[in-house]
Amino acid sequence: MSNVGDDIKAETGAWTFGNGVANTFDEHAIKSIPGYLAGHDIITKLSDYFVGSGSLCYDIGCSTGTLLSKLSDRHKHKSDVNWIGIEIESEMLELARSRVLNSNVSFVNEDSLLVDYQGSDLITSYYTLQFIRPKYRQVLVDKIYQSLNWGGAFVIFEKVRAPDARFQDITSGMYIDFKLGNGFSENEIIGKSRSIRYTMEPFSSEANVDILKRAGFKDIMTIYKEICFEGFIAIK
Repeated sequence: MSNVGDDIKAETGAWTFGNGVANTFDEHAIKSIPGYLAGHDIITKLSDYFVGSGSLCYDIGCSTGTLLSKLSDRHKHKSDVNWIGIEIESEMLELARSRVLNSNVSFVNEDSLLVDYQGSDLITSYYTLQFIRPKYRQVLVDKIYQSLNWGGAFVIFEKVRAPDARFQDITSGMYIDFKLGNGFSENEIIGKSRSIRYTMEPFSSEANVDILKRAGFKDIMTIYKEICFEGFIAIK
């Protein structure tokens, strides 16, 4: 078992968000993902265009509820807005429930593929799809498209692969420099890389757009990009 930083340990190819990861998850994510908090800011401001009185909104893979808390706080002055956080890891959900106390926020401890999504105006997925096996990813995005109301939005942020080998080498090197600059040791970086084998499968930017298009989305735009991390908005 390798130390991957922030008191988190993981076996090769067996990364999990359980086993105590929730305790230091936010700190680990901020240090591991360029613009992690900036992405939250973009999404909360973007939500103004889709969330109104009576809206139903989902956050898929809500983890500790940090983004969901920011979203619900931003729209607390609007009537009958309901937020649902979906999280499969019970430890993450337990922490989210203790942190997010807004009465219009509820949580579902379930696999996102099995949730019965109702008509919604906004669905967010913040670095979640990359942990869903590719053979099931299209199924989930199809469900998301079908559940959105006309004019509703699906916002996803993902780690992305570069379009060719040369750019992949460049972005991989820059990402390693980013993590070293945030205090991770070389052994921790290698340990994390080994731990996410099989469990995380990033798509390229083009492949992410393709999966959105296959679901039915036609209006798609990049809203954030830094090194090998990208945010997209898709409007039904």
